Amino acid sequence: MKICFIIEYYSPHIGGGEVLFQNLAVGLVKAGHQCDVVTCLLPGTEEHEKVNGVDIYRVPVPQFADRYWFTILSIPLAWQIAKKADVIHTMTYNGAFPAWLIARLQKKPVVMLAHEVLGKKWFNLNFNFFISFLCKLLEDLVLCLPYDAYSCNSKSTMNSLKNRGIDPQKLFLAYPGIDYELFVQKAEDQEKKIRKQLGVRNSTFIYMYYGRPGMVKGIEYLVKAVPLIKKEIPDSKLILILSKRPATKYAEILRLIKELNLEDVIVLDPVPRKLLPYYIQASDCVVVPSINEGFGFTCVEACAMGKPVVATNVGSLPEVISGKYVLVSPGNAEQLAEGVMNICSGRYDISEKKVFRWENTVQKHIEVYKKIAIPK
Repeated sequence: MKICFIIEYYSPHIGGGEVLFQNLAVGLVKAGHQCDVVTCLLPGTEEHEKVNGVDIYRVPVPQFADRYWFTILSIPLAWQIAKKADVIHTMTYNGAFPAWLIARLQKKPVVMLAHEVLGKKWFNLNFNFFISFLCKLLEDLVLCLPYDAYSCNSKSTMNSLKNRGIDPQKLFLAYPGIDYELFVQKAEDQEKKIRKQLGVRNSTFIYMYYGRPGMVKGIEYLVKAVPLIKKEIPDSKLILILSKRPATKYAEILRLIKELNLEDVIVLDPVPRKLLPYYIQASDCVVVPSINEGFGFTCVEACAMGKPVVATNVGSLPEVISGKYVLVSPGNAEQLAEGVMNICSGRYDISEKKVFRWENTVQKHIEVYKKIAIPK
């Protein structure tokens, strides 16, 4: 089969959706299928290249609000690439409309991946009312379009779509996977090397977050928890490995750190993915402070490495977390601080480790593609 992805962001852009679609695309190619990707042209990338067997076509867009420009500017190129596709696949939010429109006009089946469904939660994200209203409106518009199948990255997302009135027969569960060869426990000398590189003593308690400073990631609450944690754990530091996109949220986090005069927060640029496990290994726990979460790569990767995790009790997180963990209420700095202190004191829940493999993700999508593809 020939699959065409129409998605606003793809690797090297950083995010859970990008990790998912990159592994799905590469997995499809390895399984003998052809995969084309239409996405935004990012600084430093090529308009067309082939990576790991996947043909990537990038649409030039203004850097400001690039994902929103993609909704319109992607249509001419996506139309041409989709002509040879058997199935078109998109995701929430900005690639969904052009993908749906092209699929309907070309009479092709279209799959939509919903990362998460926020609904009224848009009004709890510290936006002004107008911005929250527009975001919710965009979500409502995307979800009211009829797709042939809906890929759900968790039972939580699937239930949210059911509650929106979407036909359950069109929904299928396909958990993303993680690379278990990469996210394994590393040698202690690497842990000491990372701590030395960061200027942190081996005895210092490190709690860490890594990923995008997205609007639902709740990093501001983790930053506000730092003084509370410092009071109870004087020799402690927060490590933030943050993407600089979205730029407004990244700037907001840096501004908050400065306003609170926090000296025990180390902000790092994203590290190469092959080095990320060393930073996880060097930390004493990983914190996932999300307001909502569709899957939770940070949570699952840390759990795979046997690291204790503090996570909020929202979305998919209770569903995918395992090992040593503490669940706390979302949007609450005091609860996050208490969770970190509990980990430091050895007070946490323990469960059997859950496993999420990419081969299962790919196979489930292939089954659905074959089911909805129009016979030739």
